[in-house]
Amino acid sequence: MLPAMAHSFSVSGVATAIPAGKIIGVGRNYREHAREMGASGEEPPLLFLKPASALVPDGGFVRRPAFSLSLHHEVEIVVAIGGSGKHIAEAAALEHVLGYAVGLDMTLRDVQAEAKRRGHPWAVAKGFDTSAPLSAVVPASAVPDPAALALELRVNGELRQTGRAADMIFAIPALIAFVSNIFTLDRGDLIFTGTPAGVGEVFPDDVLEAALTDLTHRLAHLKVTVVDDP
Repeated sequence: MLPAMAHSFSVSGVATAIPAGKIIGVGRNYREHAREMGASGEEPPLLFLKPASALVPDGGFVRRPAFSLSLHHEVEIVVAIGGSGKHIAEAAALEHVLGYAVGLDMTLRDVQAEAKRRGHPWAVAKGFDTSAPLSAVVPASAVPDPAALALELRVNGELRQTGRAADMIFAIPALIAFVSNIFTLDRGDLIFTGTPAGVGEVFPDDVLEAALTDLTHRLAHLKVTVVDDP
């Protein structure tokens, strides 16, 4: 299997990398995280976008830009889209899935807080280069029940976040249906499905290791290192 090139991602067992399309983030999709961010957890899905240039493969580097002093980790289950669709019915949503991965929605928390204060978009805080580390994608055929997926994040070996797809406010089929009513979904699009509680700050030289499991086996692994952007 060839490594993913810039603006693309790899799929386990597939020789060619897949060009990345839209990267769609979902905010506040776990109740405990919604509460730690000051929300009720009862709102509709909160969506934002990242450019394909945000992608970082396993073994890469997250570069903290000089204009921020507060970089936070948010580990997430990521859905890779394999078949195009618009207004996708929830019952048919999984038919459009290419596979699943573990990813990090890296966030410049100080920049985001200032954007919230001013009522500005989150594009800089969420979409800066290297803000979307992503593991190899596990084919959907290897994940018969995405509701059984679980994830964890360790920073320098210390467990920081754990979560299960079963704990999402909006399950994966519901998210796909919701997103497709707003954006046409195309092959190569990626949906970051939200983070569980426990988000926190990371610093240069920190090593972040994330894993995606089906509660019994590890399906995907992601390891990145934080550095200052020169």
